Amino acid sequence: MHQYRTHNCGQLRLSDAGSAARLSGWVHRKRDHGNLLFVDLRDHYGVTQCVVDVSSPVFQTLEAARPESVIRVTGKVVGRSPETVNSKLPTGEIEVQIQEVEILSTADVLPMQVAGDQEYPEDMRLRYRYLDLRREKVHANMLLRSKVIQSLRQRMIDQGFVEYQTPILTASSPEGARDYLVPSRLHPGKFYALPQAPQQFKQLLMVAGFDRYFQIAPCFRDEAGRADRSPGEFYQLDFEMSFVTQDDVFNAIEPVLHGVFEEFGGGRAVTPYPFPRIAYDDAMLKYGSDKPDLRNPLIISDVTEAFRGSNFGIFAKNIDKGAIVRAIPAPGAGDRPRSFFDKLNDWARSEGAAGLGYIIFAEGEAKGPIAKNLDADRIAMIAQATGAKPGDAVFFVCDRKPVAEKFAGTVRTRICNELDLLEKDVFKFCWTVDFPMYELNEETNQIEFSHNPFSMPQGGLEALETMNPLEIKAFQYDIVCNGVELSSGAIRNHRPDIMYKAFEIAGYDKEHVEEHFGGMLNAFKFGAPPHGGSAPGVDRIVMLLADEPNIREVILFPMNQQAQDLLMGSPAEVAPERLRELHLKLHLPQAKKTGPDAGSAPQGS
Repeated sequence: MHQYRTHNCGQLRLSDAGSAARLSGWVHRKRDHGNLLFVDLRDHYGVTQCVVDVSSPVFQTLEAARPESVIRVTGKVVGRSPETVNSKLPTGEIEVQIQEVEILSTADVLPMQVAGDQEYPEDMRLRYRYLDLRREKVHANMLLRSKVIQSLRQRMIDQGFVEYQTPILTASSPEGARDYLVPSRLHPGKFYALPQAPQQFKQLLMVAGFDRYFQIAPCFRDEAGRADRSPGEFYQLDFEMSFVTQDDVFNAIEPVLHGVFEEFGGGRAVTPYPFPRIAYDDAMLKYGSDKPDLRNPLIISDVTEAFRGSNFGIFAKNIDKGAIVRAIPAPGAGDRPRSFFDKLNDWARSEGAAGLGYIIFAEGEAKGPIAKNLDADRIAMIAQATGAKPGDAVFFVCDRKPVAEKFAGTVRTRICNELDLLEKDVFKFCWTVDFPMYELNEETNQIEFSHNPFSMPQGGLEALETMNPLEIKAFQYDIVCNGVELSSGAIRNHRPDIMYKAFEIAGYDKEHVEEHFGGMLNAFKFGAPPHGGSAPGVDRIVMLLADEPNIREVILFPMNQQAQDLLMGSPAEVAPERLRELHLKLHLPQAKKTGPDAGSAPQGS
């Protein structure tokens, strides 16, 4: 018999009754029924109920074992009586009558319980993550993650992609976030950077002739955490393809994503491919977001003309100053009490808006303060634009276009939740396409890249030379599922002449481009194929499949929102001799003074 186990704790079945078995695992639960002591023994694979009689010489040993102690039991497998069968466990038809027991490792009193569904503060869960990972739900999430990655990898191989590994220590490159820097011991004063993404390397692989690349790539960005973004590091399904159009990229990745969500979605419906494609301008108009959640049935409309020159002075005056009006329908809300509308108005003010105007549509009339200031033709225009019927309500947002679009999207989400309209048990995918190549910085009045400076402009060099920059679209796209952006991607700008011109429009001269992007730019001068790709986020994919609201629930050892690892105690100070070896001297901010003499503190020491 094996020293530790003949079976794991999820393996024994009724067919094993009568045989001897040895199991090792953690004491999950104990139940003392007087003459009988029941122990639920748990390992990675499952739970098996073990039982010992009070007359047994090992009874006292088991009775003294704390929860989460590691033990080895040897005994006889017996079938449970029909009334004691646990149908919730795969091993629920049997139990092990313990004949021998050995304590392999004693557990101290636990700071948090593993058994049960009790909630614990996040800092406690992260500090004792090894205990948290033993809990059933968290453990299952990590198994799901592993299986999803395995499935993604195989599906990419089946699509003809080959996996390559790109460097972790690389050069600093502006990717939209701060780099994590690594000082060089051999080159004083110089630093490596951890890759924010393998962007330049995967494009260089295309230049090198590898055609179809993919990688489950670790990426590092020094940015704040939020529910769908882990600070520090994350993983993505990074891929790139040569000699492809935007359609080819979509056709390659859609079966992979659809298949994974169908495989692990627990029976939830998945958008069939080809996925819907929504132009950026339409997404901002209809959904108020470039990450539209298509489970929400509400469609935003532009009703600026219905208010232009109207007697509703607040909107009319703002429209004359360049504002727009967005209308968000609320089907069936016309029957809601006044408190419903007042609550939404108060909420809008708490979000920084002036309020949230509305019209209630009833049989033969429209009600509300706004309706009183609009003639019948204008109200009819609003009804037609929004599809409002008697019994419905329509809410309005009036502001400058960027502000109105974004807040209308927020109102759309809030009304959907208030009316419980969100479609359940479904994964709804879409592509957001045709992003603007440039945008105007309203503070500096300068033209800037709006998305990715290395994307191919639609129309190529001719568009850059002849069109208004703010009207140029790019071959850029986002893949979105249930309102969560899984990835951005693009057909790349592989021609140096187009790249120089694209950066020139954004205010960067040729010298700047060559200084900052010389490696990739020089490679393009030796023959670069048209290429494109994307990089869906693995963490976000698993978060959606696990139906978790926070990405930390699907990461083995996550940092907290302050980018701290409470388990390992990082970031941490290092010894002075190590700093000297790296040619570094610290210049720390001084602690702020407190008390009556407190003043502004200098930023360095």
